[in-house]
Amino acid sequence: MPHRILLATISLLLICSSLQGQERASFQLRKVVIDPGHGGKDPGTISPDGKVFEKNITLSVSLKLGQLIKDNYPDVEVIYTRKTDIFIPLNERSRIANKHKADLFISIHVNGVISRTPSGFETFVMGIDKTNSNFEVTMLENSVIMLEGDDYSTKYEGFNPNDPESYIVFSLLQNAHLEQSLIMASLVQKHFANGPIKVNRGLKQAPFLVLWKTSMPGILVELGFITNQNDLRVLNDKKNHDKFAESIFNAFKEFKTQYEKGNDIGNYLPVPIKETDTSQQAKPAAKADTTEHFRVQILAVSKVLPSGSRDFKGRRDISYIKAGNLHKYTIGKYITIDEAKEAQSEIRKQFPQAFIIKVRNNTIVPLNN
Repeated sequence: MPHRILLATISLLLICSSLQGQERASFQLRKVVIDPGHGGKDPGTISPDGKVFEKNITLSVSLKLGQLIKDNYPDVEVIYTRKTDIFIPLNERSRIANKHKADLFISIHVNGVISRTPSGFETFVMGIDKTNSNFEVTMLENSVIMLEGDDYSTKYEGFNPNDPESYIVFSLLQNAHLEQSLIMASLVQKHFANGPIKVNRGLKQAPFLVLWKTSMPGILVELGFITNQNDLRVLNDKKNHDKFAESIFNAFKEFKTQYEKGNDIGNYLPVPIKETDTSQQAKPAAKADTTEHFRVQILAVSKVLPSGSRDFKGRRDISYIKAGNLHKYTIGKYITIDEAKEAQSEIRKQFPQAFIIKVRNNTIVPLNN
């Protein structure tokens, strides 16, 4: 029963997020929420010697990042989920972002695992890690809800951070915001490559609760491993906090520029499209259909997938729309929204994340336009 309640809740969020993404015909990045992980009675990960706490590192980097944004973009409102060493429940962090109608959510964390070997930085967006390799990190970050009291299960609609079945339903959150989140995350990874920690663990998806209910693009940054001797040395040096903040700021700056110039940040802005059939990738792309129609989008990735990709689950009726740096894989062309909705219902049996897009004159436009 708890899983069915959680499933229903996330399905509703999926629909709302998709529609919200489609309704924005123009975009200016004016509000950003910075979320320093953990705090107060929740120290987060702790160094092996017990002297260095994640909560202090994340707060330091977050405040420096916010100041950089304020200094360089006075018109951008910076909102913190916390500015001091206090405990903020995970659902309150997303509530803050939604209440202020933020345009971007950045959660900053420090990694820690039992092994002393893992090292490096990584950036997460909401989703399911198909390899399950990050499950230990995910469960650790989500387990903080147990500090919120005995009613945490009710507050989070039956979610149990230690129950793998609870994570299955998060596959439904591959919604319209995923594309924007992926772009921001990839920019963070690019700028982090300059150090101060050199090991790049990549861009990943994981079902973090703090990203669950945020109704805007969001990322979770793991600066490094507090449990690794080399990473710890870097993380504990406050001079490096400036470098971490600067790298995230540079990613923010580039992301903001792309957003406001309309270089394909998902479905917020009208985007010229180039269409290619996945079964004929070796041939020149056919001329795009200029008539207005609807499609069901199932996936958006930065590279062309082979026609037999497992991501297509055996279907051969999938084509992609090239928009900016993303390849948006879609099924069907429907004259009416009702036809698209009927098809979407069937398609979601294979692709739970599927949502409807509208195409007019080779351009993706808001559904209500």
